[in-house]
Amino acid sequence: MKIAYDPETDTLTVVLKDTPVTESDEDKPGMILDFDAEGDVVGFEILDASSRVTDPRHVEFTVAG
Repeated sequence: MKIAYDPETDTLTVVLKDTPVTESDEDKPGMILDFDAEGDVVGFEILDASSRVTDPRHVEFTVAG
């Protein structure tokens, strides 16, 4: 999984699976879902991230165990 924040476009991108995107859909305003050829979600973008996410420059990763 990859997470990137672009401050110039204020976009937070999360790539769940390193697979070519064949379709994208703005499911809700400001939330774009990316799909592969099988129709599985492989990533998403959050537009205007600084107003939708607490801190788009900070990521906390936890593995439950």
